[in-house]
Amino acid sequence: MRRLLLALALVAAPVLADSDLPPAPLANTQLPDAKQEAEAKALMVTIRCLVCQGQSIADSDAELAGDMRAMVRERIAAGEKPEAIRAWLVQRYGSWVSYEPPFDRVTWALWVAPILFLVVGALIARTSFRRRRV
Repeated sequence: MRRLLLALALVAAPVLADSDLPPAPLANTQLPDAKQEAEAKALMVTIRCLVCQGQSIADSDAELAGDMRAMVRERIAAGEKPEAIRAWLVQRYGSWVSYEPPFDRVTWALWVAPILFLVVGALIARTSFRRRRV
């Protein structure tokens, strides 16, 4: 009986995780100014959803992503520049929230590793082709 109750609790837990609150006012509503909405959408595509992790806040249906979309739209409507909003989000949630991480002591490997792999691959290919000729 305990196992059955535990199984039911585990299955029901994700259903109860979302709140019953209505979405933020600008979460799913576009801004009246088309230029501001374009700026907001361009920024939202480059910000990672903290819940889904593999989606941008523009694509995610998570409640937190809706709140973040609303924050972006509110700040754009207030006249704030997208780069200032990105800086605020990175300061608040860390550089992981951005799909364009900065080059710093934590993320240098993300920027250097692809170049390093290309150089090593080119060297391996070069030595491999030289051996075949001889």
